[in-house]
Amino acid sequence: MAIKIIQMPFKETFLEFYTKVKSSLEDGTFAKLTLAKTIGNAELMNIYVRPIMDEDVLKLELKFKFQKEEIIEIHSIDKTFNRLLEFINNPFLSAILFTTEFDLTYKLNKKRVVSTVEQFPTFGNANEVLLEYLRGK
Repeated sequence: MAIKIIQMPFKETFLEFYTKVKSSLEDGTFAKLTLAKTIGNAELMNIYVRPIMDEDVLKLELKFKFQKEEIIEIHSIDKTFNRLLEFINNPFLSAILFTTEFDLTYKLNKKRVVSTVEQFPTFGNANEVLLEYLRGK
C-alpha cells in the first residue's frame, strides 16, 4: 500500500498515528493496538491495547507484557496517548494499529526517523466490546 517517511519529533508523529487510533474507535473499525519491537533485551516485551467498558464509559485497557508478569492499566482514550508516548523510542520502536480497513504500522528506524506503513487488514472483525458500545449509543 503506502509508505510515508516523516521527520518530526516523536510526539507530533505519534499524535498523528494516535489520531487514526481514535478515528477507528469512533467509526467501529478498531480491532487492536500493539506496541512491539523493543530496543535490546528489555524486560517489557509488548503493550496490548483494547477497548473495555468501565462504568458505562468506553476506555482502553493497556496490558503490559513483561518477561515474567503482566500488569493491566485502564485509561481514558485521551489519557492513553500520553501513557503510550512514554514508551515510544524507549523501549518500543513500533506500534501497530489493526483495523478492519487497514493495518497501520508506526516505525522508528536506527536513526529514529519515523515511517508509517499502511497494509491490508489482518482482522475482518472489529473489537466486540467496541461494537457493543457503538450499538448502545
